Amino acid sequence: MNKFIDMTTFVTVVDAKSISEAAKRLGTSKSVISQRIKQLETRLNTQLFERGRQLKITQSGLLFYERCVNILADVETAELEVTTMKCHLRGPLRLSVPMAFTEHHLAPILAKFAENYPDLELDIEATDNFVNLNDDNFDAAIRMGRLTASSLIAKPVSVNRHVLCASPKYLAQFGVPNHPNDLQHHEGLLYILREHNGMLQLPIDGYSHSFRIKNRMRTNSGHQLLAAAVEGLGITILPTFLAAEYIESGTLSIVLPQYTPVGGDISVVYRKGYRNSNKIMTLVDYLKETIGCPPQWDRRIHQQLQEIDKYKKV
Repeated sequence: MNKFIDMTTFVTVVDAKSISEAAKRLGTSKSVISQRIKQLETRLNTQLFERGRQLKITQSGLLFYERCVNILADVETAELEVTTMKCHLRGPLRLSVPMAFTEHHLAPILAKFAENYPDLELDIEATDNFVNLNDDNFDAAIRMGRLTASSLIAKPVSVNRHVLCASPKYLAQFGVPNHPNDLQHHEGLLYILREHNGMLQLPIDGYSHSFRIKNRMRTNSGHQLLAAAVEGLGITILPTFLAAEYIESGTLSIVLPQYTPVGGDISVVYRKGYRNSNKIMTLVDYLKETIGCPPQWDRRIHQQLQEIDKYKKV
């Protein structure tokens, strides 16, 4: 009996959503996979899957799955921390990176990383499409925001803070909202992938609530939202890595700072047990050191707001 093999088999079946596909990924037969799952259920004295036309995980199975993913990730991290210390990085490393963040901050960071490891062959694709690491030919992806539960290993690098903002010109014309309920009277600049229903998600007392805002513009481009906000077309939610320099210069003003939208993290995600994990862990450490937590652009905004508060008190 090898509990780690059983856990790996179980997690692979859940991710693949079928025993036959799991057998392909693990390079074994369906009968072996079925036998392992059956023995696992016997040992745990519980049913992990509901058998039928489609393989569906039970509530007990879901709980076990979440624990297995964390345990396997911890084991791999422990091994990597030892092996990475002695590893000289060489060969290819294919990354998927977000477009806007790369243009503003990540491009020079990755260029410096490549300079530090001359035998490393970086293959970088900047895209806002959500690549599937289980299917696409990527070693890792840098992702912004909250991550959904999966079997992928996620290594947080820093925070990805968001703010509601608008230009002083817009606020002078339409007024400054004092509560999220006031947004229904304002022009909204909406990010399609996040606010497809025309509602802004803002936290109140630790819980997320939806607030209606007018639809002045909808787009899947953060740069378009930024340009529209600067022109005074409305209120929008922007990541601070994109808005920081405009907030510092006074071109944009933060709106409803006490109801800051949840932005999640900047994370590196990759498949567990992956052959290039040592390279990825080195990249994670480099990003943490270079970006900082909080990131340098958030520190600049904080300093700017402190200066404004001092000015108001004089």
